[in-house]
Amino acid sequence: MFGVIETGGKQYKVSVGDKIRIEKLNVNEGDDVVFDKVLLVVDDNDEVKIGQPYIEGAKVKAKVVKQGKGKKQIVFKFKPRSNYKIKKGHRQPYTQVEIVSIA
Repeated sequence: MFGVIETGGKQYKVSVGDKIRIEKLNVNEGDDVVFDKVLLVVDDNDEVKIGQPYIEGAKVKAKVVKQGKGKKQIVFKFKPRSNYKIKKGHRQPYTQVEIVSIA
């Protein structure tokens, strides 16, 4: 059984037990999160339910494992012969969740 959910402007294919990194949510570690924007569900009998755009009544429950920041991305701007150099870094915050159930 698996499903496709939408969160943070992105779509994720999930099944029970998966750990995924999503855009940062304002929740604490150990809390439960319910995703109600479910686009697709395929159950064990290979029955496919497709939403238009979302499936009514479908929910994916997850537990927050941790909050963190990704690896540092370096942005380096350079223009030759003009003494122009700028170095910036960025670390994208994320929330790691473990999928508990798909209903």
